[in-house]
Amino acid sequence: MKLLIVVSTILFSLNAQAQNLTVVAVGEAGVEASRVAFDAEYGSLSGSDLEMAKGFVDILRKDFAFYKGTFEVLEGAKTPRVGTSPDFSELSKKGITFAGHVSFRKDALIYVSVQLHDVLAKKVVLIKESVLASDKLRDAAHESADALFTSVTGKPSVFQSQITFICDKGTRGDNIIKELYIMDFDGKNARRLTNHGGVVMSPAISQNRKKILYSLIQKTRSRSRNNNLYVLDVDSGQSELVSSRDGINSGAVFMPGDQSIALTLSHTGNAEIYEVSLATKQIVGTLTNHSAPDVDPSINVDGSKMTFLSGRANKAEIYTMDLPGREKNTKRISYVGKFNATPRFSPDGKEIAFSSWLDNRFDIFRIGSDGHNLVRLTKDFGSNEDPTYSNDGQFIAFASQRVLSRTKAVQNIYIMTRDGEMIGQITDGLGNCQSPRWTK
Repeated sequence: MKLLIVVSTILFSLNAQAQNLTVVAVGEAGVEASRVAFDAEYGSLSGSDLEMAKGFVDILRKDFAFYKGTFEVLEGAKTPRVGTSPDFSELSKKGITFAGHVSFRKDALIYVSVQLHDVLAKKVVLIKESVLASDKLRDAAHESADALFTSVTGKPSVFQSQITFICDKGTRGDNIIKELYIMDFDGKNARRLTNHGGVVMSPAISQNRKKILYSLIQKTRSRSRNNNLYVLDVDSGQSELVSSRDGINSGAVFMPGDQSIALTLSHTGNAEIYEVSLATKQIVGTLTNHSAPDVDPSINVDGSKMTFLSGRANKAEIYTMDLPGREKNTKRISYVGKFNATPRFSPDGKEIAFSSWLDNRFDIFRIGSDGHNLVRLTKDFGSNEDPTYSNDGQFIAFASQRVLSRTKAVQNIYIMTRDGEMIGQITDGLGNCQSPRWTK
């Protein structure tokens, strides 16, 4: 089925010469905004060292600009001087709540120090020091940005998270190749994880971020090509077969603790959702038991509830079920569109994002896990599917496709806020991309 998407880009403008910047924390509705200002001091750095240091500040800027509903990043003359010994009275007059200063020095190595001051309390609340190296620049910047963000908000950020996804780069005509990729939350550092030369589908990341489940239809000369399940060890890059039962072995997700998985199997003739041990590869529980097909599970963080897709209403609809399963307190929660797909819990388990076929295309919706408070998140933005929440629950990554011409369409990964405000496109040049899954 061809889907439509709008091609856009993330607009994170940066004045490369600006050495000062301000971050304004807008905060949640009803909560007074925290205004944060910090400047940058490059010392005696020059040449490639200076460019690397500016790159560090560039990443900090883009990280905070990502939370554009929470922070406003200001530049240049609008930024007050902070330094290592700020004038708290002057900053307070400007409404600054927290004041940060980024400084660099070079000995044998290049060091960066990020200091954060509580202006009202007139004290240092954060000192974060890192060693800068060109191959670890982004890691160091994201780590510092996360520490600063947490100091300001008291909440985790997405800055050190990653997204796995599927792309078909390398496909030629009818020779379809889909492989597993991973990238930073902002689309940078994308790299391929598999090289099967077949069709990889439905990735899922373990809670400890060490393993990734995926299904594979391997190329064979036989007309019978089974859909088998594998698990990839991220550190070693090695994949291991988990399930090759007849029929479907797909839509797998990790159960809490990463020791077992919820998996769709059809070896008995009907698609049902089972719990399978990763250690023994054996079925340890039957989660659904119905004459209609049940597929595509998602498990909440404490393992007490599952959402899944079922044909019980003679069309694909979203259901929830208490765990352990066997139809315990099963409830249909979707009543929108001709059919629905890919339900995914938010990190706190209070919401479920899913896609629904409406107005001749897929769009993304979210709904309370109790079946109330339905919200449409995309409209007039191509065709959108496969939502996945960020680790902090504030963003949703999804696949969206746009028809470019009568003969060409392209699908990429996009990000929006949980309220549907578009952040932008984060994949490019990797062919058609789909099935994003954000690390927990």
